[in-house]
Amino acid sequence: MPYSFSPSDVAFLRSAEGERALAACAELPLTDKTRIADVETARRLVGEHASAVLETVVLRRKAAWKLDRTDWLFTSDALQQASASAVARHRASRLAGRDVHDVTCSIGADLAELAKTARRCLGSDVDSVRLAMARFNCPDVPLALADALHPVSRDAVVVADPARRDSRGRRWRPEDFAPPLDQLVEAFAGRDLAVKCAPGLDWSGMSWAAEVELVSLDGTVREACLWSEGLATAGRRATVLRDGTQWTVTDRDPDDIGAGEPGEWIIDPDGAVVRAGLVKHYGARHGLWQLDERIAYLTGAEPPPGVRAFRILEHGAYSEKSLRAQLKRREVGRLEILVRGLDVDPDALRKRLKPKGPAEATVVLTRIGRSPVAFLCEAVRIP
Repeated sequence: MPYSFSPSDVAFLRSAEGERALAACAELPLTDKTRIADVETARRLVGEHASAVLETVVLRRKAAWKLDRTDWLFTSDALQQASASAVARHRASRLAGRDVHDVTCSIGADLAELAKTARRCLGSDVDSVRLAMARFNCPDVPLALADALHPVSRDAVVVADPARRDSRGRRWRPEDFAPPLDQLVEAFAGRDLAVKCAPGLDWSGMSWAAEVELVSLDGTVREACLWSEGLATAGRRATVLRDGTQWTVTDRDPDDIGAGEPGEWIIDPDGAVVRAGLVKHYGARHGLWQLDERIAYLTGAEPPPGVRAFRILEHGAYSEKSLRAQLKRREVGRLEILVRGLDVDPDALRKRLKPKGPAEATVVLTRIGRSPVAFLCEAVRIP
């Protein structure tokens, strides 16, 4: 169970004494083997707040892969739900120059980025402990203890990130969010509203959301954002953040591609593009076409820049016997298997194929029409 911070814990951690305690424990290894000794050391150095200090040290280490700032205060759940800094920065850029109220600001991960671009910015939350942490993390932003369902601002753009976890695990239904999504929308009727959600959310019945944006970071789809009519610039959008670069494709882009014979390459579009239903729009932008109109793989003579693409070496009807022979002939021992449109378990198939040899390859398994097809490929990172 994650540690439950108390108000006194946060007050201590925000103090000069707390900063010294965190510095004293920052170098403890905190591994499974050293945990007992580390706890004893922390208790000797820190006293009654040892658990809060150790939890903060652990959470700061976990934050390093996600957030630009690792000297903040966190709870475990708040860190888990917080937007990665790059994603929060992108969302903030869409609200530059506006008055913005983050009504579920939690520990302030989104709020910190919003404050950099907004004309004026306000944060509020119903959780007093997280709000106290936000006061430490975002010292220059006005904060209020307030329920998101009872507005304490007027006119500002409302940004919300409803909680999607409780003690029983993840909540999947919008009505089970905290606050419930339908009640949140009703509370801010007539206001510009942006709501961060999980990327797997079914948004099809949310008529208030004029735009759905899927955002990926370094190849992983991180979240969806629902934008109300006053903020929308498209119906569906995929935004891809990778290696400090950014590009986007929307349903307003051309989508006039069809399906055809395999080209020289196979391209597996970014997950944000696939989840946003924009595979054809992405393909049209880069002169690609589909192998099958119902499958998200694209093909063409030249891959787009900045992607990992698959140069086709051989292809034909899929059977394990023929695929095993191809791998043996090419002495493939390191094998990546990608599957779309077929009921095939890549890990189980790899065990049955028993690849052996110094070479490496990627196998793309899919179907064209009703026929299963195997593509033996070389994976290439396109600059």
